[in-house]
Amino acid sequence: MFIVEGIKSIQEFFQSSYQIHTIFYNSEQYHLLPKLPANINLFEVKNAELEKISTLQTPQGFLALVHIPKNKELALKELENQFTLVLDGIQDPGNMGTIIRTADWFGFKNIICSPDCVEVFNPKTVQATMGSLARINIHEADLPALLENNTIPVFGALLDGESIYKTQWGTEGLVILGNEGKGISAEVIKKINKPVTIPRVGAAESLNVAVSAAIFCAELVRVRN
Repeated sequence: MFIVEGIKSIQEFFQSSYQIHTIFYNSEQYHLLPKLPANINLFEVKNAELEKISTLQTPQGFLALVHIPKNKELALKELENQFTLVLDGIQDPGNMGTIIRTADWFGFKNIICSPDCVEVFNPKTVQATMGSLARINIHEADLPALLENNTIPVFGALLDGESIYKTQWGTEGLVILGNEGKGISAEVIKKINKPVTIPRVGAAESLNVAVSAAIFCAELVRVRN
């Protein structure tokens, strides 16, 4: 199971396919709880107890234990006629959570993660998603193997690619973003057939990967609309 904190984020999981096991709550805030299904355990705790089990410096009065769903085998056919973010070795929980939240904002349904990405159910990642994890399908996959017999265009964020503002995106694609320090791994780069880049105007050496994801998502939605 994994931890979700704060009533707003927990409510997002009520309305999803995730199964909530237990909610720990402070009695002073019990009135904020909506009507719950009978199969969810409720456990009242004192402030001092909540501080011990919370991962936050300032607990938000509610903490839920939620079942981790099984990783479903991904069929690339499910990703046709849409754009999907593919994350290769993303390590920072905050970046991962922000990417998930951003993808949700722009209406993306799926994100594919390499096995060496940070755990998406890490408390810091979950917190950074602000509930968006409840709406995004997260798949873990061996990227070189997944891309081996793929027919969907593979776009990769590389420094020497074509400007994303001049790219002919079409109507579908896998958009690969790489590790914060190392970029996209050599094995995955071999599978990219459309290298693209966010053109640099100033002198900064690089962009934060979550910021890059937001720019890609915004451009893809603009092009499709």
